[in-house]
Amino acid sequence: MFPLNKSQHSKHSKQSYHHQKNNPTNAKTMTSPKITPIPAFTDNYFWLIEGNNECWIVDPGTAAPVTQALAHRHRKLTGILITHHHPDHIGGIPDLRTPGMPIIGPGHDPIELVNDPVFAGDHRQIAGHQFQILEVPGHTQNHIAYFAAPPNAPPLLFCGDTLFAAGCGRLFDGTPAQMHRSLTKLAALPPETLVHCAHEYTLANLAFAHSVEPDNPKIAERTQWAKQQRAQNRPTIPSTLALEKATNPFLRPHVPALQKAAQTHDPTLPKNPTPQQTFTTLRQMKDQFR
Repeated sequence: MFPLNKSQHSKHSKQSYHHQKNNPTNAKTMTSPKITPIPAFTDNYFWLIEGNNECWIVDPGTAAPVTQALAHRHRKLTGILITHHHPDHIGGIPDLRTPGMPIIGPGHDPIELVNDPVFAGDHRQIAGHQFQILEVPGHTQNHIAYFAAPPNAPPLLFCGDTLFAAGCGRLFDGTPAQMHRSLTKLAALPPETLVHCAHEYTLANLAFAHSVEPDNPKIAERTQWAKQQRAQNRPTIPSTLALEKATNPFLRPHVPALQKAAQTHDPTLPKNPTPQQTFTTLRQMKDQFR
């Protein structure tokens, strides 16, 4: 079962979800905030978080689509959450900020206009829920993620470009060892965690996942579902952490089939490569995959 069924998606410009009793992922009454993906550029998603009379945006790389979404809802922006410093995640800050608005971002990576730097283990109240700050370097040296566990609702993860649906971020100034540790940290979160990443890369990532683990039926099933979603201009995310652990090769470097794929690509690997060695090779393979 995939994390959100078709009835819970509408067109990108209007799509949002607010977990209800009829959601097959949870039978209890939900108290999670309303979350809407705002598409931008060619494949980015900025996540709008609404709750407790607040409205926050995650990683706004440009202001216009956010401003349009707020106007449609007759809402004002409460604050901004930033995961890392890349321009397609911070470019909209100057035009969205207002005096006194909290702009939260990684404390180890001073970003212009961020006025609330945070570090691992910090907590912030956002839309009525407590979010924990996780440091997840790899894509960049100082990447962070935001995690919340609302009562009676699936946990929420906003992970920027660290963990993608069926993939992970390319390594810019981080290292393979950092990224492997960061993904291991995220994999330890509850399996029902809803994974909100920042890009619509799912089909390309699944193509690579199939190439290195062709006998995994869950990858084929997820690919079929994702193609249906995209054919209807619907997002393929959020996913769940359980689904990622079943289909995402970068969360599965301990699996023999993936270790074998890594060894085939790089015969210099030992007979029984470690998960980190396998991850490193898989990431190199993904960089070259077309």
